[in-house]
Amino acid sequence: MSSIGNRYYNDIINLPHHISTTRPQMSMMERAAQFSPFAALTGYDAAIRETGRLTDRRIELNEDAQSALDLKLRYLSENMKDAPEVTFTYFKPDERKKGGAYVEVTGVVKKMDEYEREIVLRNGTRIPVDDILCIDLPIEERIVE
Repeated sequence: MSSIGNRYYNDIINLPHHISTTRPQMSMMERAAQFSPFAALTGYDAAIRETGRLTDRRIELNEDAQSALDLKLRYLSENMKDAPEVTFTYFKPDERKKGGAYVEVTGVVKKMDEYEREIVLRNGTRIPVDDILCIDLPIEERIVE
């Protein structure tokens, strides 16, 4: 094959490599960058990272835990004017895949929206009541008894 190939390129095979006198030479990095848009698996790395990202399952509360949570919600509703600082732990569903993550937020309750079933904090955070796992109140021992 090499003898056949040489027959077709005999007129140019021994010529010196051309170097432009009007354009600067590209670095190897610049030359490689020309071909990057043609990567066959564009987005593959991101898809692998997304698949490997872990999410939590939503925890279902038993009756006792749900009763204690309802009691704390009632206390908050009746004592919002005192503006206690409260810590909520709630489930935030993942936007891309099944599951989600448990988030902990501390703040002062601005309002409890019964229609939307949300608690709105003064900082604007909205917490769906159905997603709350735990409420930590500053004077919890008086409420639970």
